Amino acid sequence: MTTSSTDGTDGGKSTGRTAGERTIRLDSARAGTGPATWGQRAIWGVVTRLGDDAPRYNLRLDLPLAPPRPAARVLADLTELLRMHDSLRTRLLPNGANGANGANGADGADGVDGLEQVVDGSGELPVEVRECSEADAPAVGASLMEELAGRSFDHAREWPFRVGLVECGGLVHRLVLAASHTAMDLWGEGRMLRDLALIEEGESAEALLRARPALQPLEAAEVQASPLGRRRDEGARRYWCERLTAGPKRIFLNPADPERAATDPGRMFPNALLHSPALAVAVERVAETLGVSDAAVLLGAASHQLARMSGSSDVLFQVVVSNRFQPAAAESVSTMAQEAVFLLTDADKDFEDAVRRTRSVSFSAFRHAGYDKWALEREVARLVERGEAADHSCWWNDTRDPADGPFDTVERPGAPLGELAGRTVFSWPTEFLPRVNVSVAVDVLTAPGALELCMTADPAVLSREGMERFLRGVEESVIAEATALGDE
Repeated sequence: MTTSSTDGTDGGKSTGRTAGERTIRLDSARAGTGPATWGQRAIWGVVTRLGDDAPRYNLRLDLPLAPPRPAARVLADLTELLRMHDSLRTRLLPNGANGANGANGADGADGVDGLEQVVDGSGELPVEVRECSEADAPAVGASLMEELAGRSFDHAREWPFRVGLVECGGLVHRLVLAASHTAMDLWGEGRMLRDLALIEEGESAEALLRARPALQPLEAAEVQASPLGRRRDEGARRYWCERLTAGPKRIFLNPADPERAATDPGRMFPNALLHSPALAVAVERVAETLGVSDAAVLLGAASHQLARMSGSSDVLFQVVVSNRFQPAAAESVSTMAQEAVFLLTDADKDFEDAVRRTRSVSFSAFRHAGYDKWALEREVARLVERGEAADHSCWWNDTRDPADGPFDTVERPGAPLGELAGRTVFSWPTEFLPRVNVSVAVDVLTAPGALELCMTADPAVLSREGMERFLRGVEESVIAEATALGDE
């Protein structure tokens, strides 16, 4: 477990003075070996196939510490965090390299027969340290974050967690963390930050786990390998294949530039961002009136808009699901999120009807969002070969924690809805390399006083104009419904 560092400046960006490494030493924590969980197998397969592009899946955190504190205190807190959550010190070994087979003995992605998780009870984690002035700390922290998160993890030899400290005048002003997606998903990241804050306030890992037991990856794997787990896996894969067989073979009946997919394999996928204070207010109003969750309102609105634009009245999304429906799972810092197959028929007919039906359809889909993805991929491949699979290239990921609601931790806007609608900001933040089996991918994000819809799309399928029309259409439909239902 080694790290590299650079001195001085890079391209005009302050990186601070490298002050060497410190070390977190862990002893006598929980340890064990077993098959990888379904979530670990799924994300390991993704990052392995990405190769040099894998770092874009790494999680990145650059945290200001207020008040600043001694490095010894920060490292002691992180030691407790490592002791509390096994996923932060779990290595993944392919092909049963440590003498075990993969979960359920299934053949894995790219010819890998199995994947094993090894939880280390003892070990050392190097910590990169940068020294700088207090004024330079934010820039140095950002640079260190990119350095730690910009490298792939060696999952067989390295813990999936990296730590950096930015010191000013002998105190740590910024804590920089990078994690592999095999260690946690976004929901797990939120739990990790909450637990770290509690540890900083003086709680111990042991006390926190007594108060709120968290499902550890080895425990999850044991359940998944049990007869109950195997039945759930089989039922989920059967549900997936039934929906794929019933869904539309093509969602975009009139793609923007169909020839481009064949002639421009390196085409960049534009990324659009809609920042909307009005949507954050409107979605709550619609959800309360219709008796559904705000997540159902947004997914229903997106399905309605996609059906109206694409030419297909039936739409299918792969919806990312947290899979944290039980209390112990809700406390877990690990990677548990997987995709559900969401098929909504006649989504173009009526907005309110689409939203109401989204609630029941999504419930059923979410119940079938935990499975052995390697086994499912083989079954889906057979459907594709026979021409029986629906278009499943549209993705939906509501990244918000259900406990937080649609707003970030700021005061809700007090302006009328009509006025808020004029504050929407639309932008094009970046572009991405082509993504396999992705025509459209939409993320729901929180921002101070607003909701954000972030969309990436294949320009061969949907033009930039079409992307903007989609995002604004989702916003407008929810605002229109809220206006019709509420008092302005």
